[in-house]
Amino acid sequence: MESIEVGRAVVGCTVGVSQKKVTVHNLEIGMFVSDLDRPWHQTPFPIQGFFIRTQDDIRSLMSHCSWVMVDVAETRDTSEYNHADAPVYFRRQRRTHAQEVIKLPPINIKNPVRYVESRPLRKEVKGVTALAQDVDEALVRVGATIRQHGQPDLKPLAGAVQKMTASVIRNPDALLWLSRVREHDDYSYRHAMNSAVWALVCGRHLGLESGLLNHLAMGCLLAHIGKADLPEEILANEHALSAEQYAEYKTYVERGVAQLASAGLSRAVINIVQNHRERHNGTGFPEGVRGDRIPLLAKIAGLVDYYETLVEPREGCVPMTPAQAVGHLYETRNIEFQEDLVERFIQAIGVYPIGTLVELSDGQRGVILSHSPDRRLLPKVMVMTDHAQRPLKTAKVINLAEHNTGRARGKQLRIEGCLPNGTDGLDPNRYDISGAELRFRIRNLFG
Repeated sequence: MESIEVGRAVVGCTVGVSQKKVTVHNLEIGMFVSDLDRPWHQTPFPIQGFFIRTQDDIRSLMSHCSWVMVDVAETRDTSEYNHADAPVYFRRQRRTHAQEVIKLPPINIKNPVRYVESRPLRKEVKGVTALAQDVDEALVRVGATIRQHGQPDLKPLAGAVQKMTASVIRNPDALLWLSRVREHDDYSYRHAMNSAVWALVCGRHLGLESGLLNHLAMGCLLAHIGKADLPEEILANEHALSAEQYAEYKTYVERGVAQLASAGLSRAVINIVQNHRERHNGTGFPEGVRGDRIPLLAKIAGLVDYYETLVEPREGCVPMTPAQAVGHLYETRNIEFQEDLVERFIQAIGVYPIGTLVELSDGQRGVILSHSPDRRLLPKVMVMTDHAQRPLKTAKVINLAEHNTGRARGKQLRIEGCLPNGTDGLDPNRYDISGAELRFRIRNLFG
């Protein structure tokens, strides 16, 4: 079994898959475009490699390229995502190609804020560990109060959210890094925290002002609070629910809204909790609303909530790599999620999000440290092994964009693919980061 990259998602394929050169005027819906006649980062396509689904895809390719490379007889092997073992979110998503495609005008943010990084990662990351702990403790207290049918005090959580927002505004990479490398045993709180971080990074990229970012993070942290009222057997088996159990599971949204209705939250936050499981084409719940009837902050919350479910490890489920999840999201554009929101989320987090374990084309392995929105395929990588995958005593940072400047295409370093979390010899907490910009000890910060 060989492998190719599909939507930047490495999946199995049939042996002997070949490519052919096709002029853009001869492209057809259903073809898989695997390469272009120009570098991917010089085009607006947010991922490298994708299926042509509509005539708009063909027109977009025609406006940027003369010819493309198309995979011949490309098929997918999705056996590792067995339908019975997939999480609820993923299981309900398997029929996307038969679902309605809905196009809306691009999202328009009035007077978007143009944020500039004001603090380097090495400084910002020092304060986020304690902040994450504050968020976890506040969420635990809120959940415990709700389980006892009391009125939760949301002030500590609101204070932590403001600090999260301020951190992401200063540097969007620090909390992302922490959320990917830290260990946390409680699935619910890890999911809430990570979803809020993804949402803040996306919202920052969109140019949302700080007040809206606060609402967005608060809504993501509280989106699943209604699950505190669900039976333990449902929460323990979200990936394998019967039809009756799934019907009860879906009530967590309305339960959460009811629990938070008298807590003094803004209408914007309540709307996020109420609508984060609605979907662009009306296939979500609890109301089945669609398109522009879903508030923007709830659209973002739903997208990041779904993405985090795809990539997070959980007992009984095989998580996707971040690149696989990005490719999967791209296929849901204008079906489950609005197209330009999907694309802008991918631009915000990168094709290879921070904390993703990767292998380079020369055999070295490492972890994504940061990325640039305009060079999506050429991030900074903290390399942790040599060409033979032997662990290095001291990690080194390679900026792929700078490294490849002036080099012939055949001699450039590229990311060959993603690696699963837990790959031998790839523990970022064991290494120093060395380089002109970053010199700090990871294990002192996250140990």
